[in-house]
Amino acid sequence: MTAGPRYTETVAALPATVPFTGPEAHLRAQGGTFRARLGANESAFGPSPAAIAAMERAARETWMYGDSENYDLRHAIAAGMGVGFENVIVGEGIDGLFGYLVRMVVAPGDPVVTSAGAYPTFNYHVNGFGGVLHEVPFKGDHEDPDALIETARETGAKLVYISNPDNPMGSWHDAATIERMIEAVPDGTLLVLDEAYVEFAPEGTVPRIDPADPRVMRFRTFSKAHGMAGARVGYGVGAPELVKSFDKIRNHFGMTRIAQAGALAALEDDGWLLDVVREVARSRGRIGEIAEANGLTALPSATNFVTVDCGADGDFARRVLAELMKREIFVRMPGVAPLDRCIRLTAGRPAELDALAAVLPEALAAARG
Repeated sequence: MTAGPRYTETVAALPATVPFTGPEAHLRAQGGTFRARLGANESAFGPSPAAIAAMERAARETWMYGDSENYDLRHAIAAGMGVGFENVIVGEGIDGLFGYLVRMVVAPGDPVVTSAGAYPTFNYHVNGFGGVLHEVPFKGDHEDPDALIETARETGAKLVYISNPDNPMGSWHDAATIERMIEAVPDGTLLVLDEAYVEFAPEGTVPRIDPADPRVMRFRTFSKAHGMAGARVGYGVGAPELVKSFDKIRNHFGMTRIAQAGALAALEDDGWLLDVVREVARSRGRIGEIAEANGLTALPSATNFVTVDCGADGDFARRVLAELMKREIFVRMPGVAPLDRCIRLTAGRPAELDALAAVLPEALAAARG
């Protein structure tokens, strides 16, 4: 009788886990339903009607593989970004592209720098390929560009990660700060700039980056502002040689025809995108009002969620989260102290926020009791 597969040392040492427990998994565990789905930073406002129609048409063609080169979508993204076709890579969400990037450059033992409490899926991929994470504390609820660069220099990091705007705190840096960070990237280090929430950010947030600059690669997604989280479409913009290197290891038929068609149509519907950004801003304002009415503090946000300071420590915030979940309000929270004093609420529709407002006082009372 054989002993089963011979895992790599890296995989054998890892726990079987996922970076986030999805809402469906929570429902299976506790039964019932959610009155408000405010935990996954999806868009409650959905995709553009034009994108839905395009995906419905493409569904008739799912007997065919998607375009392995993502040709039309890459050209459309390039035109919108003011870069060349050769600067754009499309993949199965930012998460999928992170996996490919880490696989390309991180060997077992290689150092990688990120912020303690930043997006855990990036860390998941680094761990999966045997990289060594060096984590820098947040500074005043912001990621700390200077400390990230200094740690990258000290460790000889292959990659240094920053999200702007930030997940999980919703904070942001202005363009000049990110541009200075790029100028300071050490030789041999690649800056991974996650701009998943950039459509919600105020003017002056988006840095000017030469698409041929080999020191940085920026990543964006259709999951947030475009409302297509379930379609799994992300893209990266970087130097042509780096973009071309993805062809060495990526899943060439990983994109479905339905996702490609939806993303292409979404890019053409600027009016819908502007409407969503306005709705999200209104929803953030309502969350702030609900928080204030309950003695909590809503942190400034440049994303489609609001991080709410519960005013105590992580244990209290976890009790608040648990009590909200019992009352069928799905929320999440940062996982690392001192960020874990907060809970994080996705910008939802009015009915969802009404449900939150109705049960939050009970949840807080139960958590305090």
